[in-house]
Amino acid sequence: QVQLVESGGGLVQAGGSLRLSCVASGRTFSSYAMGWFRQAPGKERSFVAGINWSGDSTYYADSVKGRFTISRVNAKNTVYLQMNSLKPEDTAVYYCAVYRSGAYYLPSSRNLYNYWGQGTQVTVSS
Repeated sequence: QVQLVESGGGLVQAGGSLRLSCVASGRTFSSYAMGWFRQAPGKERSFVAGINWSGDSTYYADSVKGRFTISRVNAKNTVYLQMNSLKPEDTAVYYCAVYRSGAYYLPSSRNLYNYWGQGTQVTVSS
């Protein structure tokens, strides 16, 4: 089992920044790719960013490319999402997730992530 705990969400004005953290426990964190997803009210959960096990490959949804940065510190069992130039349309609950062991990494494939955190709310006011 893997437990994931997100933090860092909150209320911010448009143009502001937030940094989300996701701390993992229960497995060898450094062996797994990780991802961030988000879900706005009435919408499906969608891919935001992904990172491979070593941190040297990152992937982004087009809507956040150039504004968000995903990173990880394996020694701290933590993955981060730095969010800059936030827009009202970024408002959502943000989830981190662990990618399925042994599967080829397809970052945006939601069904291939098998552990999820409880989510953290991000609200961007205009």
